[in-house]
Amino acid sequence: MVKYLLDTNICAFYFRGQFNLNDKIKEIGGFDACAISEITLAELWYGAELSKYKKESINKINTFVEFVSVLPINKVIPLFAKEKVRLKSINKIIDNFDLLIGTTAVKNNLVMVSENVKHLNRIENIRLENWVKR
Repeated sequence: MVKYLLDTNICAFYFRGQFNLNDKIKEIGGFDACAISEITLAELWYGAELSKYKKESINKINTFVEFVSVLPINKVIPLFAKEKVRLKSINKIIDNFDLLIGTTAVKNNLVMVSENVKHLNRIENIRLENWVKR
């Protein structure tokens, strides 16, 4: 059962073998407990296209998505819009992609795993964990 939504930064750190994320993923039940947003997938592909190790990066992404669920955003869009209006009204707007990823976690009742706690914690009803300790 999926319990955690991994942000793009967490996936990138995982691909680089940083912060013992492989151990953390095993600890929480493996990749069956993890999902990513379609937006995260798009950001990972963008990063791969920029990389000087493009082929290796694309292979990592393709392997990764065989093991994690990729959640669509179409059902998240109304919550995204509502939350964007709320954040704008209090002058605490965040990047659209971050907001789409965060509201995906809220809509699917998942814990958002990200190092970007500063911005994501502005989203109403979000549950956050930072698995990266610097």
